[in-house]
Amino acid sequence: MVRRPAGLFWLGLLLALLGGLIASLTQTAGRTIAVRDVRFMGANGNQLSALLYIPRGVTAAKPAPGILAVHGYINSREVQTDFAIEFARRGYVVLSMDQAGHGYSDAPAFANGFGGPAGLAYLRSLDVVDKNNIGLEGHSMGGWTILNAAAAFPDGYRSMVLEGSSTGSGFAPEGTPTAPRNLGLVYSRYDEFSVLMWNVARAQDVTGSDKLKKVFGTTETITPGRMYGDVAAGTARMLFTPATTHPGDHLSRAAIGDAVRWFQQTLTGGTPLPASNQIWPWKEFGTTLGWIGFVLLVLGTGGLLLNTRTFASLNRVPGEPRGMVGGAWWVGALLMLAIPVFTYFPFFHLADRIIKPGWLWPQTITNEIMLWAVLNAVISLILFLVWRATSRARPSGAADDGRSGPEDRTGPEVGKAALLALASVGVGYLSLALTDFFFKVDYRFWFVGLKLMNTGQFRMFLSYLIPFTLYTLMAATVLHSQMRRSRRDNMLVNVALMAGGFLLFLLVEYGTLFARGALFSAGEPLNVIVAIQFLPILALLGIFMSYFARHTGRIYAGAFVASLFVTWYIVAGQATQVPL
Repeated sequence: MVRRPAGLFWLGLLLALLGGLIASLTQTAGRTIAVRDVRFMGANGNQLSALLYIPRGVTAAKPAPGILAVHGYINSREVQTDFAIEFARRGYVVLSMDQAGHGYSDAPAFANGFGGPAGLAYLRSLDVVDKNNIGLEGHSMGGWTILNAAAAFPDGYRSMVLEGSSTGSGFAPEGTPTAPRNLGLVYSRYDEFSVLMWNVARAQDVTGSDKLKKVFGTTETITPGRMYGDVAAGTARMLFTPATTHPGDHLSRAAIGDAVRWFQQTLTGGTPLPASNQIWPWKEFGTTLGWIGFVLLVLGTGGLLLNTRTFASLNRVPGEPRGMVGGAWWVGALLMLAIPVFTYFPFFHLADRIIKPGWLWPQTITNEIMLWAVLNAVISLILFLVWRATSRARPSGAADDGRSGPEDRTGPEVGKAALLALASVGVGYLSLALTDFFFKVDYRFWFVGLKLMNTGQFRMFLSYLIPFTLYTLMAATVLHSQMRRSRRDNMLVNVALMAGGFLLFLLVEYGTLFARGALFSAGEPLNVIVAIQFLPILALLGIFMSYFARHTGRIYAGAFVASLFVTWYIVAGQATQVPL
C-alpha cells in the first residue's frame, strides 16, 4: 500500500490553488486590471491569440496609451507577463500576443511579419486605446515582430523598446537614425546573441557596434543612458545595459524598469509610478507554486489510485537490486551524465539535416529534442545489453530490471500501468485547465512553462508521444536496473543522474560567459538557452520515474507518466513551422 498519497494530493491541490490566486492578484494588480484572453484574425485568415490588459477606469470615452508586447522564439505570450503587468499598472492598455506559430496563434512561425502587423492593427482597433500614444515592446525575435509592425504602420506608433533584439539581422528592416521611431534598446551585458544581433563578439562591446552606431546616428562609442536624438521628432535613442543574460531580461528588475522608464519618457498619459516600483516577482512566485502543486497532484493521484482495487495488482514492493556496484556503478554514472551532453549539439544538428518539419512532426526544436532522445535511448540500450551479457550476476527473478516476471510482460499489466499514468497526468492537466479558467495563468517559472494544448497541439502530441515514450522506457530501465543501488530507489540520486550532466554543462557555459563575456560554445546561443529547460524537466522525469517505480516495483507506470508529461510540455511550448 502506498503511504500518505492523500497528503501529497491535497497539498498539491492547495499549492495549485494558492499559486493561482497569488499569480492572478499580481497579474491584475489587486483586481485593478482586467485580463482577457482574445483572438483576432491575422494575414491570410490565420488566427492570432493574445492576453489583453485593460486598467481600471480606461474606457472608450477615456482611452489610454497602448503597448504591443511580444515574446521571443519558442516562447509564448505568458513570457511577457512580467513586462505587461508593469506596463498595465502604469495605465497602459497592453496586448501581449503570441507570435505566428507560437502558443495559440496559427502556424506557420516566421510568417507574415511574425504576426506583428496584425497585432498592431488589432491594438489600434480597440476603442480604449489612444491611437496617438502607442508603444511597441519585443524581446529577441519579438523585436523583429514589432519592427515588422512598425514598417507596416510607420505612423501607427510613437516609440518602441527592443529587448535583447536588433534591427535588420535578415528578419526585420534595417535601422536608421530616423527609423524606428524613438527607440529604446535594452541590451544586457551578458546577452548570448551579440554576434547575431549587433555583430560584436561580446555583449558588453555593443557600445562600439558599427551597426548600432548607424541606428543611433553617431560615429562615436555609444554611452548607455544618454539620450540621442529628439523625442518630439521621433528620433530619440537610448541604450540600457542591465547586468543579466538574454533570457534573464524576463527576471530582471533593471531590464523591466528600463522598458518602463523609456515609455514614460516617450508616451504621454498613463499613471505616474516609479520604474523601480515592481510587483511582478509575486506572479513568478505564484506560478512556481502552481508548478510544485502540479507535480504533487500527479504523484498523489497515482498513489491514491494504486490503493484502489482496480490498480492494486500494480502495487508491489520492489525486489532486491541487482544493478552495478562499486567502481562499475561510478563508471555507469559518469556515462549517464556525459553521453546526453556530448551528443546534444551533434544530434540537434543531425536532426536539422534529416528531419524537416512536416505534417507528422511539424516543430523544428521538438524534432531536434526527439532525435536526441531516441538516439540516446539507442545508446543506452546498447550499453544495457552489453552489461547484461557481461555481468556475472545477470538479472533474473523479481524486479531486477523493472520488467521481470512473465506476468509483467502481458498486455493487461502494461495497459493498466498506462491507464494509471493517463489518469495521474490527466488530473494534473485538469488542475491546469481550472487554473487557466479561473486565474488566467499557467504553471511556470521564468520561460519554463506548462501550457494547455489546443486541438492542433494535441494532434502533434499524439504524433510525438511514441518516440518520447521509447526514450522514457529506456531511461527508466537504466535507472532501475543498472544504476539501482538500494531496495528503495534513491530519488535524489536518480534526479542527479538524469539532470546532473546538463547542470555541469550550463555551469561551464555560463561560467565562461560571466568570466569572459561569451559562452563556452559561442556559436550555439539558442541551443544553450534551450538546454536551460532540460535541467528542471529531466529532474522532474527522474522524480516521476522514481516515485512510481518505488511503489509498483516496475518501470512502466513511471515511464508512461514521464512520457506523457514531457511530450505535452515540449509540444505546447514550441514553435510550429508547418500549418496543420
